[in-house]
Amino acid sequence: MFDFGFGETIGLVVLALILVGPERMPRVASDLAKMIRKVRSMTNTATAEIRENLGPGFEDLKPADLNPKTFIKRHVTSVLQDEDEKESQKKRGESAFRPQIDPDLL
Repeated sequence: MFDFGFGETIGLVVLALILVGPERMPRVASDLAKMIRKVRSMTNTATAEIRENLGPGFEDLKPADLNPKTFIKRHVTSVLQDEDEKESQKKRGESAFRPQIDPDLL
């Protein structure tokens, strides 16, 4: 997520000790950890709600997939693959129409 090396991490810890003070540092670290857990929980809940609202076909949705470019590219690719399958069926002489039986009627 963040590209911090060992030196930067030590520098941030020293800076935090100077700004916060050694006596308040454990409490600040604890509060920061709680906040990170809460934000993580909120993002997981939001992602689950988005999956639920989008419906079938989005079970494997990841937050990175919500980038508009990625989202559009994924769906355009699936449409193009469907069109390629129809074209190959026409070349083979197969009908593009496939009758389907509704399972509720059985």
